[in-house]
Amino acid sequence: MIKTAIIGASGYTGCELLRLLSHHPDMEVAVVTSRQYSGKTVSEVFPHLASFFDNLTFEEPNYREIGERVDAAFTALPHGSAVEAVYELSSSEGKTVPVVDLSADFRFNDISTYEQAYAAHARPELLGESVYGLPEIYRDSIKEARVVGNPGCYPTGAILGLYPILKMKLIKTEGIVIDSKSGATGAGRTPSAATLFPEIAEGFHPYKVGSHRHAPEIEENLTIVSGVEVNVTFTPHLVPMNRGILTTIYAETETKVSTEDALNIFREVYAGEPFVRIMPQGKIPDTAWVRGSNLIDIGAVAVKGSKRLVVVTAIDNLVKGAAGQAIQNMNLILGLKEEAGLTDAPLFP
Repeated sequence: MIKTAIIGASGYTGCELLRLLSHHPDMEVAVVTSRQYSGKTVSEVFPHLASFFDNLTFEEPNYREIGERVDAAFTALPHGSAVEAVYELSSSEGKTVPVVDLSADFRFNDISTYEQAYAAHARPELLGESVYGLPEIYRDSIKEARVVGNPGCYPTGAILGLYPILKMKLIKTEGIVIDSKSGATGAGRTPSAATLFPEIAEGFHPYKVGSHRHAPEIEENLTIVSGVEVNVTFTPHLVPMNRGILTTIYAETETKVSTEDALNIFREVYAGEPFVRIMPQGKIPDTAWVRGSNLIDIGAVAVKGSKRLVVVTAIDNLVKGAAGQAIQNMNLILGLKEEAGLTDAPLFP
């Protein structure tokens, strides 16, 4: 078995990595770190994982020492904190430890774009060695990577919803509107008044309108795949549910197209993709249909009598939007079957 570490395993993303890796056929979790829970067992912190990791205890992070004990690592630390962890892990003496990082620290090609959205990058030289971890677009590069920057949850749903129709030049690159609704786990596990049950129940609101840090990530990758500069209007919303992101995309087509024409483009571009499901005409994705899975559902509707196209995508923000996609990336890096550990059907209801 391939020994893995989860650095920063006490948040929702780290917990989801543990859940998914608990039945992975080729990887086993050998190390979990958490400063807050150091010395506690996984089952003490996450009772739902009792019996799966009875002998695994959270420990303080010593990245170089951990790198000597494992074959691969996932880093699930806050933005800015992951850089040194990735540097130390991937520089372990005498061996190369591939790392999939779930922060934003390795998602950008352009360091100035990262620094405008986040902060100064402590190890800019590592950006040249990292690959953006969206397998449906960058699979071949991921297979050769040492460091993979796992995409953000919103960008995953948005980019995969736009990639085929930009690649095939079905839509114009200006005037794209992306409207996303996310469950509360997207805000993380750190207690906050904004995510208390009384604050979010029976309500629905946008946040960081016009200034969300995922917008530059979306734009950079859409610009790469289209070959021309793409600017989008991106607005996220918080909805009172635990999991899921529903993204609705509005774009203008170059010529009038039918719904079936648009769907056929998605079917063509994503043919053979193990985690992409294209909805039949007349069916629109629902977050309930992907919950707990690494799937993305995509639907499209051409607005009658116009040159407008509406695309809707649904993902589980903790799986395809985070931990599941990270495992998908690591499977590729390690030369394993891409679907390994990720074939469970969605939870319903």
